[in-house]
Amino acid sequence: MLNWQSIAAAAVLAVGAQTASAQAFSGGMPAGWDCVGNCGTLGADGVVTLAPGGGSQYGYVSSNGGSNGVSPFNFGSETNGSVLTSTSFAAAAGDDVAFNFNFITSDGSGFADYAWARIVRASDSSQVALLFSARTTPEGFAIPGFGMPAPEATINPTNVAIIPGGPTWSPLGDSTGDCWSTGCGYTGWVSSNYTLGETGSFKLEFGVVNWGDTAFDTGMAFDGITIAGVPIPPAIPEPETYALMLAGLGLVGFMARRRKAA
Repeated sequence: MLNWQSIAAAAVLAVGAQTASAQAFSGGMPAGWDCVGNCGTLGADGVVTLAPGGGSQYGYVSSNGGSNGVSPFNFGSETNGSVLTSTSFAAAAGDDVAFNFNFITSDGSGFADYAWARIVRASDSSQVALLFSARTTPEGFAIPGFGMPAPEATINPTNVAIIPGGPTWSPLGDSTGDCWSTGCGYTGWVSSNYTLGETGSFKLEFGVVNWGDTAFDTGMAFDGITIAGVPIPPAIPEPETYALMLAGLGLVGFMARRRKAA
C-alpha cells in the first residue's frame, strides 16, 4: 500500500538532488565573483561545447579586452589578460577540488599565450596550489603549459595536444577563426582534480594572458566546479523547482497534521 508521506518526502529529496547537481554558471556569473578584464558566461559557442555533465552555460576568461598586470607569474613578456576569482569557501584537508576546463587560442609560435587555475588562501591570496597551466608549443603538448611551473592537480588526460586550426569562439572577439602560426587551436574539455593538504578558507582563480603583444587572443572556459563533491557556489533552484519542493514540503506537513489529529 502506498504511503503518501514517504512519497512526498522522496519527492523533496529528489528535487534537492536535482538542485545540487546544477552547475554554477547556468544562471550567469555567480554573485560576488571578482573579474579583472574580460570574464563572462556563455552557452555552446563555436568550437566550445557545453562541459560534460555541465549546465546550460560555462564560465570563461579571455585576453580580448583584458587588463595589464594580471598574471601572478610575470615571466617577462606578459601583456594584457583577465582573471576571475571566486568567493571564499571553507574546505578541509583531504577534500577534492574538481572542475572541467577548455583552453582556446588563436596565437601560436613565438607569441604563445597561456592560461592557468590556482587555489589561493582567502586571507592573503597566497598560492596553495597551481592546478594546471596551458600553453602551446609547435611540438608537444598544450597541457601542461610549456615553460611553466608543473601543475599540482591530477589532469585527465594527463597530456593534452592542441586541436589545430583557427578556433571560432565569440570571447576571442576579432580573433575568432584566426590563427597565428603553429600552435593555435583548442584542447577540448579536460578535467582537473586536486586534494587539499590543509584546512582553511580558500578561493579559486582562473586566468589567461597574452604574450609578447596584444594581438591574436586566447581564452579558457570552465564548469562543473565541486568541493568535496559539492557544487560551488551553491546551486539556486529554478522557479519550477522551488514550486515542486514547496509542494512536497506542504504535503509532508499536511500528512503530519492529519496523523496528529487522528
